[in-house]
Amino acid sequence: MTNNKVLLILTDGFEEIEAFGTFALLRRSNIDVDIYSLKRSNIEGRYGLKLNDYKVISEDSNFNLNSYNTLFIAGGPEYKELEDSIEFKNIILDFNSKHKLIAAICAGPTILGHLGLLKNKKYTCFKSMNEDFGGTFIDTYVVEDDNIITGISASATIDFAFKIVSYLKGKDYAEEVKNSIYYYDK
Repeated sequence: MTNNKVLLILTDGFEEIEAFGTFALLRRSNIDVDIYSLKRSNIEGRYGLKLNDYKVISEDSNFNLNSYNTLFIAGGPEYKELEDSIEFKNIILDFNSKHKLIAAICAGPTILGHLGLLKNKKYTCFKSMNEDFGGTFIDTYVVEDDNIITGISASATIDFAFKIVSYLKGKDYAEEVKNSIYYYDK
C-alpha cells in the first residue's frame, strides 16, 4: 500500500509502552500516525503520562476515516471504554469490511474477539484475557493472519510494531529499520 496512514484512538488508561513504543517505531519507519480520542477529556495513560497532543473525532471537520489504511489499538485498561463505544466498534467494523489492516496489542485483541473478527483466525492477546473467540490462540509475541495483527503484551511492542511496518512497507524495509536501531545486536 502506498498511503500508509495509521489511526490511533486513545482514552484514559492506555498502556504507554504499547501506544508510544509502537508510535515511535512507525514514525521512525516514515509511517504517518494520527492520534485521536473519542471525546474531549484529559487523557492519562495507565502510569500517569498525560496526553494533550491529540484530536477529537467529533470535533475535527477534516477527519476522514477513508484516509487511513491502518487502525492501531493499544492495550491497557482503556480497552473497556473503547469496547463500550459504539462509534469505536463501528470504526473497527468499517476497517474490517474494507479489508484494511487492524493491529491490536495486549487487551486490544479482545475487542476484536468480542466483535467476532477473530473467528477462524490465528491470534494472540494478553493470556489471561483469552476467551473462546472462535479462532486459534497462539502463545507468541505477534501473530499476523490476513488483515489482522495481534500482539500478546507490552513485552511484544517492538516486534508488534515491526510486524506492522513489514505489512505496510515490506519485510526488507522493516529489516533496514531494525538494523538502524541495532535490533539484532547483542
